[in-house]
Amino acid sequence: MNKFLILVLVSLVFSCKTPEARRPVSVKSGSFIDASIERNKKLNAKEQASIEKLLQKNKKDYIASESGFWYYYNNKIESDTLKTPVFGDIINYNYNVKYLNGNLIYSKEDIKTQTYAMDKEELFTGLREGLKLMKTGETITFLFPSQKAYGYYGDENKIGHNTPLICEVTVNSITQNQTN
Repeated sequence: MNKFLILVLVSLVFSCKTPEARRPVSVKSGSFIDASIERNKKLNAKEQASIEKLLQKNKKDYIASESGFWYYYNNKIESDTLKTPVFGDIINYNYNVKYLNGNLIYSKEDIKTQTYAMDKEELFTGLREGLKLMKTGETITFLFPSQKAYGYYGDENKIGHNTPLICEVTVNSITQNQTN
């Protein structure tokens, strides 16, 4: 019986192996990410060159924003009593959208008057950040690189992917949020 017990113990010890980790069949490198980075650098440089050419051509007093777009005032309101919008304020505004070459994509009539609750609703990044700079009655022309406009996907209508834009925006009114 001792031999049988020893035989069972030996077979249990040798039959209970821990599973070995499977090795990958192929190892992928970061080549896709590297290619994407290069593609984006080239796109950014191309857009930057187009925008700089437009800035020189227009001879306007463009201001470079901290957010990565450019703008100039068509109509600036010099008033300390009028405030720029803050979180939750309701902004009533009109705008149009053009390509960098000046061709109209959407007119103010196409888009109609818009109402936007500041930072509470979806709006493309550049326009959301641009509205924060404006007071009631002001009109500003913005130059947005594609990453501040509709980015890679476009608007899935007239604006294609990676399209820098010009938007002329007029703020009609800003209604302060009473809970601020």
